[in-house]
Amino acid sequence: MLGNLIGLAALVLAATAGIMSFGFARGFVRRRLRFVDTVRSPGVPVLVAVVAGLLVLPLTLLPLVSGITAAAVGLGAGLGTRSGVKALQRGDVVLR
Repeated sequence: MLGNLIGLAALVLAATAGIMSFGFARGFVRRRLRFVDTVRSPGVPVLVAVVAGLLVLPLTLLPLVSGITAAAVGLGAGLGTRSGVKALQRGDVVLR
């Protein structure tokens, strides 16, 4: 019973971390990197995903953080970067 509960908590943590990394990356690209031409390169989202996943990887020493969490953060950051670039190409810019 307790093992299932810990597994569920780890899964919820991984999903939340992935969603939050997506939102952070998308907002960062739309606000801060809108004038940087390099971010529009097709390889940048892959690079961001790998770096974000590697940055979270040492946290897998904690009890609830697993490799799935690191992968979710990497995937969320990469997809958020790509989504932010698409928003910039559409002209959907945040001016705050």
